[in-house]
Amino acid sequence: MEVWQSLHVGLPAEALLLAAVNGSAAQLWQQFLVGMQQTSLLEYIAVVAGIVSVWYSRKEHILVFPIGLISTVIYVYLSFKHHLIGEASVNVYYSVLSVYGWVLWARKNQQEEYVLHISFSSRKQWGQQLAFFAVLYAVIFFALSYLKSAFYDGVIPWADAFASATAYTGMWLMAKKKVESWYWWIATNVASVPLYFVKGLVFTSVFYVVLLAMAFAGLVEWKRKVELRKARVSEPA
Repeated sequence: MEVWQSLHVGLPAEALLLAAVNGSAAQLWQQFLVGMQQTSLLEYIAVVAGIVSVWYSRKEHILVFPIGLISTVIYVYLSFKHHLIGEASVNVYYSVLSVYGWVLWARKNQQEEYVLHISFSSRKQWGQQLAFFAVLYAVIFFALSYLKSAFYDGVIPWADAFASATAYTGMWLMAKKKVESWYWWIATNVASVPLYFVKGLVFTSVFYVVLLAMAFAGLVEWKRKVELRKARVSEPA
């Protein structure tokens, strides 16, 4: 039984999430200490690999993908174990998109220059992103609502669906080296902090706090790189 649930017997998952958000500082701190003590080795490995992976993505380094795969594969297992079905699907998707992104980022032209560069999304692409997110949210929400009633009573459909749909969108855009991927990562991280906390994966919750800070830094750095590249291209030969 998850730690938070063991402290609040009989509360539904949604009530646990609200309790985590609205709870007193003392209660949250106590839950944090208990959760950290019960963190598994697998979770530690997944968190460290995830942080290193995001650091490499911020630096536009291709190692983001192989190191990220270590984290995502472990989180597939942990997510199923803790009834985070939407997040499990996200990590399966991460694994597939990591291979896809690895191929895209490694592609070079005849001059041995990387073909894919960081860029901003057009208005049309923004519309595609929002539509992609909306469709995914609806599909995941209704799927999780069914799973909650049929198999996994610990599922929180609305929260899990939001974290999952934003993550799907962010990963798709990161593979394409779109600056806007960081906006979606920020939304994912904000949603994931309380979601993992109430499931007893406290170290992972802390992990998402770190990722949130790194996402803001990544957004700034990728914007700077786009501007630097534009400046180099506009310079006279």
